[in-house]
Amino acid sequence: MSNFDGDSYIRSKFCIDLTIAVTKTNFNLHILVSPPKISWKKHLIHSFIQSKIILSMDLSLASSPNLQLSLTKTLPFSPRFYKPLLFFTNFTSKPQIYSRKSLITGYYPIRAQTSNLGNTPTDDDDDEGFVLEDVPHLTNFLPDLPTYPNPLEYSQAYAIVKNTFVSSEDVVAHQIVVQKGSPRGVHFRRAGPREKVYFKPEEVRACIVTCGGLCPGINTVIREIVCGLNFMYGVNNILGIEGGYRGFYSRNTMELTPKIVNDIHKRGGTILQTSRGGHDTNKIVDNIQDRGINQVYIIGGDGTQKGAAAIYKEVERRCLHVAVAGIPKTIDNDIAVIDKSFGFDTAVEEAQRAINAAHVEVESVENGVGIVKLMGRYSGKIHRHVCHVGKSRCGVMDIIVTVKQDCCLIPESPFYLEGQGGLFEFIQQRLKENGHVVIVLAEGAGQEYVSDSVNAVEERDASGNKLLIDIGQWLTQKIKNHFATDKKMAINMKYIDPTYMIRAVPSNAYDNIYCTLLAQSAVHGAMAGFSGFTVGPVNSRHAYIPIQRVTEATNVVKLTDRMWARLLASTNQPTFLDKRE
Repeated sequence: MSNFDGDSYIRSKFCIDLTIAVTKTNFNLHILVSPPKISWKKHLIHSFIQSKIILSMDLSLASSPNLQLSLTKTLPFSPRFYKPLLFFTNFTSKPQIYSRKSLITGYYPIRAQTSNLGNTPTDDDDDEGFVLEDVPHLTNFLPDLPTYPNPLEYSQAYAIVKNTFVSSEDVVAHQIVVQKGSPRGVHFRRAGPREKVYFKPEEVRACIVTCGGLCPGINTVIREIVCGLNFMYGVNNILGIEGGYRGFYSRNTMELTPKIVNDIHKRGGTILQTSRGGHDTNKIVDNIQDRGINQVYIIGGDGTQKGAAAIYKEVERRCLHVAVAGIPKTIDNDIAVIDKSFGFDTAVEEAQRAINAAHVEVESVENGVGIVKLMGRYSGKIHRHVCHVGKSRCGVMDIIVTVKQDCCLIPESPFYLEGQGGLFEFIQQRLKENGHVVIVLAEGAGQEYVSDSVNAVEERDASGNKLLIDIGQWLTQKIKNHFATDKKMAINMKYIDPTYMIRAVPSNAYDNIYCTLLAQSAVHGAMAGFSGFTVGPVNSRHAYIPIQRVTEATNVVKLTDRMWARLLASTNQPTFLDKRE
């Protein structure tokens, strides 16, 4: 047994009793701290035992509790190597409170137990409502993984960067508009490079797969993952899985190098090809094991990310040293939590061209009625943007272009055709006032009317998505019949469906920058040992988000928000709702 007192400053503040029990092969360390009426925050306990293991902890103590600390694991011990050093730094009177768990992580967790023996309230009773929705880490099921210095420490690109690495304490708030006195709320771990990595660059064998429908920017994400792994971390072994999920077990792979992907961002589509469905978790993970892959980058939408979560769970069950990272992709911008998905700005820009073309057509004829059908299976995000205001960026200039249209129909807002306040009445009124009308229509809008009229049977594609009936063709015919038979009025119908043109274009400059940030954040996260996560901007700050968090709900237009009200005020279209609704 040994007793230890700190220097005069520490001794004047509190007393420390250090007890060490030594056996032949291991030791247990117990520290009992009995402070007087002060609060202190952070202790660093450095124990140099054979491999110089560093233990760290972040603690908050209120006045006069007893704190007992104990190592939860026994460590190999040799008396001649044991040189304990205790350092006490960064004292503060305000505790740091986390309602879930501390952000500080270590290989050997330290358990802290506090007890308030009196009735005097302590700082710990004041829970600030901080919640960290953390992402899994490889050390959760592989606790003995070694770490290595991050190669960025010696990178010329980062040589003049003031703070190269992201602190483990950095988080991103889910909500930034709060009220005074409200809880701090949900936070996500900030994305970026860490000081230590859990992979040797020369041992990394990474793969990239693209699934689902096309979207501007996929090739840019592929390019930046390859270049990020190679240029930042020195990884040379990168594979492309061809043909979506089924490519893991039924297709060949292609080698990806910076030279091969150098100019693919100038093309639309994906050089790896894509498909829907084909997800067989066991076959995919078997193939990952057989090929010696230890980093998997999965680019896709809602269904694809659910598949990525299943792959991570199987990897965890098998205790494989494999990081699984998701990059969310959807042209509809309906991914939950994140600000927006890549390719969305490009899609808005291209959709404006189609709407402008429709205006040219209907303004050049008498009683012109134009319908433009855009993507939007469950969400009308893209329609709200192109109908209200579109943004095209040139350097640091934001050029705001107001898109002219008369009506926007989206899945979230029901509408009806006939009767007072219906769509037919609105079209007739606009034709009388302006001589023409343009309607922007989401592919998922009004599906209940189409299904009832054609007695359609519900079908689904390989990804499990409901197959939609062409609302554009149906509505075009309904408008024609109404004005020809009921109103005896000749109209000129113009129907434009630019869906596949928009999906196939290369991403614009803004989306290219965004794709670069997404790809590099995913690479940093995988190298740092995080897994089962997806990456995206939350309030304009990139964060690591648990995959299940972005797949549990769909990001839709809220009719009660002011953004939708602004669109209605801009188009002056009816709400198609009665007062009770």
